[in-house]
Amino acid sequence: MRPPTTSVAAEATRVVGAARTMRVRSASAPPPGRPVNEDLVFRFGPLVGVLDGASVPEGFDTGCVHGTAWYVRHLAARLGLAEAIRPTATLMSNLAAAILAVRADHGGECDLDHPGTPSSTVCLLRDGGDHLDHLVLCDSPLVLDVDGTVDVVTDDRLDSAMADLRATVVAVPAGSADPVDRIRRAVGVQRERMNRTHGYWVAAADPDAAFHAVTGTLPLHGAGAVRRAALLSDGASALVEQFGLLDWAGLLDVATVEGPGALIDRVRAAERDHPDRLRRHKRADDASVVFCEFDVGTP
Repeated sequence: MRPPTTSVAAEATRVVGAARTMRVRSASAPPPGRPVNEDLVFRFGPLVGVLDGASVPEGFDTGCVHGTAWYVRHLAARLGLAEAIRPTATLMSNLAAAILAVRADHGGECDLDHPGTPSSTVCLLRDGGDHLDHLVLCDSPLVLDVDGTVDVVTDDRLDSAMADLRATVVAVPAGSADPVDRIRRAVGVQRERMNRTHGYWVAAADPDAAFHAVTGTLPLHGAGAVRRAALLSDGASALVEQFGLLDWAGLLDVATVEGPGALIDRVRAAERDHPDRLRRHKRADDASVVFCEFDVGTP
């Protein structure tokens, strides 16, 4: 048996009404040997979220003196504050306010118009008592058990826009162009398409990105009630989307029975041993899971 991952786990319960609860467990960890985790999981009252900061390849400028980990910490804190101040505002509106506040947090030290300015995906879920609000921006999916049927909320614009990127960063045959040059061109393509029409949208320095998120509302009781939900960074969703070791229903079941940390353990095993591991543009990635369970009794 492998030793447990170094994931940080947490559990909390919020009473909703007289008989319902939302139970939350989470785990997040960088790959072994890397001290900095650019993912972040959080909970502020009824709001839970996963942020996945965009890693910057070595040697690339961002125009920012703070870095990706700083950005995701500040974005999470500002989201929590926005939720506290405006609990009835839409998730899009609160995300826009948070992005704008983090822009001010840079303090004039950074070039926020730089195409490599720090950025992050966003996956949010908010318990409204009798309903759930959700928001997905970029490639951090939300998996839902809706009255026994598994649905996935995704924002696939990054995949659609970055087909050229994936072709650029594949392994380079012997005698061909320098792979470093290919990576440099790929990063250039990605930056050109970030937060652009016909490109993809991500939280960075422009609050308008929030209004391009995928959002929705679902009931928490009666027909079509949400029973379980998993918010994932792409490092965790890779179990389904890249390695094919689970389907979405299986991922929810593992999280239910074994917990979010067990999902990250499976990611690490796949990154080490799976035959498809060499096809990824990253050998290993930060991985994060927030898992929620809901009572579905009559309120």
